[in-house]
Amino acid sequence: MKKGICLGSVPGESLEGRFKLAKDAEFDGIEIGPLSNAEERREYKSLADTVGLEIHSVMNQVHWSLPITDPDPEVRKKSVQGMITSLDTAQAVGADAVLLVPAVVNEDVPYNVAYERSQAEIRPLIKEAEERNVLITVENVWNKFLLSPLEFARYVDEFESDYVQAYFDVGNIVIFGYPEQWIRILGKRIKKVHVKGFNADERRFTYLIEDCTINWNAVMEAFHEVGYDGYMTAELPVNWDDPEGTVYNISKDMDKIIAGL
Repeated sequence: MKKGICLGSVPGESLEGRFKLAKDAEFDGIEIGPLSNAEERREYKSLADTVGLEIHSVMNQVHWSLPITDPDPEVRKKSVQGMITSLDTAQAVGADAVLLVPAVVNEDVPYNVAYERSQAEIRPLIKEAEERNVLITVENVWNKFLLSPLEFARYVDEFESDYVQAYFDVGNIVIFGYPEQWIRILGKRIKKVHVKGFNADERRFTYLIEDCTINWNAVMEAFHEVGYDGYMTAELPVNWDDPEGTVYNISKDMDKIIAGL
């Protein structure tokens, strides 16, 4: 299994320095946000190649401010364009997937509407993904949507495309259930994984091991059972009391989780 980290989890004053820190901490790859122009994409790819770091995924960023399920068609149009920018970024930097929050359920967008509307907006994006050979990976987040593993699996399957898959966040699921159960049900649909800690007793996010109640051994056993051997990417805040040291500690904690606690 490969170790990744989100760029937002890596402190530093320069992009090169942040990439180098991630590499020095023994991460294999990094996840970035969308880049708006070709020059930026070339810079990121060049720096990553220079330090020996793989940009393996792009996290789409407009899906919260401009939900793809918004009642306003113009907002949805901008959200779709944001996904195309993310897909273009992924293709340019060599990433094989884009993370998408597929819906936001709220008072104005009922659950059933979000389900149907999100699929209607995502389906035309499949062709864009195919042309770029980049996966659309929908993630489980706290958006009041896809609240069971059976539904998550069905949702992905209904696209009937290898280019729409699951991005599974271990920490996000603890408030709803048991990550290892979700992993076994989602199975081969899982193409990317986020990790963060969560304390179920106190209902709060944590770092990966300290104060965390996740049964990491059960999680890793489930990943092995379904044959997942891709990236496990840390999505954690910068610790400003020890910004660089914490990046190394995250990497060491991931080593322990992968090896078995």
